[in-house]
Amino acid sequence: TPRAPGTPNPATNRPPMPDKPDYVLKYSLVGHRKGVSSVKFSPDGNWLASASADKTVKLWNAYNGKYDKTLEGHGGGLSDVTWSSDSRYLATASDDKTVRIWDRDSGRTLKILRGHTNYVFCVCYNPKSTLLASGSFDETVRIWDVHSGKCIRTLPAHSDPVVALNFNRDGSMIVTCSYDGLIRIWDITTGQCLKTIVNDSNPSVSFVKFSPNSKYILAATQDSTLRLWNYHTGKCLKVYKGHLNEHYCCFGAFSVTGGKWIVSGSEDNCIYLWNLQNKEIVQKLQGHTDVVLCVDCHPLKNIIASGSLNKDKSVKIWKFDC
Repeated sequence: TPRAPGTPNPATNRPPMPDKPDYVLKYSLVGHRKGVSSVKFSPDGNWLASASADKTVKLWNAYNGKYDKTLEGHGGGLSDVTWSSDSRYLATASDDKTVRIWDRDSGRTLKILRGHTNYVFCVCYNPKSTLLASGSFDETVRIWDVHSGKCIRTLPAHSDPVVALNFNRDGSMIVTCSYDGLIRIWDITTGQCLKTIVNDSNPSVSFVKFSPNSKYILAATQDSTLRLWNYHTGKCLKVYKGHLNEHYCCFGAFSVTGGKWIVSGSEDNCIYLWNLQNKEIVQKLQGHTDVVLCVDCHPLKNIIASGSLNKDKSVKIWKFDC
């Protein structure tokens, strides 16, 4: 029966999801002395961390871009930073072959994790933040006990540098990728490789991440393509193109706070947003003056952070409807 006039329709009480986002540049955060390699919002949404080849992490207010502090101590450039789930601690991956755990409030180093024999390129906390996983140019993944600082497992993961890794939502698995062209899924408890996903043309895989519900994997390859995989079946579900990614490990991200977008940095100095479902480019953000290596999406609001290489060195905060 037709709805009586004036009867509220529960489906229309929620604001409609936008067809296209309209992100605008709000803040340019300057201070790093070399290129920015990784930007990450804290899980509580209050902080933005930026890691740089200048060997430091800088902390900024995620909402107004105000500078907070610098974490110093590494002896080599940084390639990644990750937050603990309570937003109190950070971990960093460095060319000095170590991972450091930091206290956010004091800015002090709490632990130095030693064992990798080459540059550490990526690092990730598990959801409970009891473990850290790190990937290195030594072609291994190490799993560390955060409390003791001890390495509890070494995975002989790939035959080339391990350039990205990510835990799934319940912390039972990690996904890794490498220049060897492989995406691998590992059981954290046993250290077994559960699955290997390989693309027919075998391009270098430069980034990988589980979707928020952990049913899918987003992977970037250096043939300027992002793909969404169903890892249970090993089938590629979606392909996103139009950006440029042939030389660097550009981060990708899922934006789910207002509409469902795929977000990626690009070597043409832009940030690209695609409609997750229909794969159309819905926005291209311009403002950086060098390769946009890293992007991240805020956990609560429609905010994107980005970081760029040496000619630029800035972190930028973009907002849409907030």
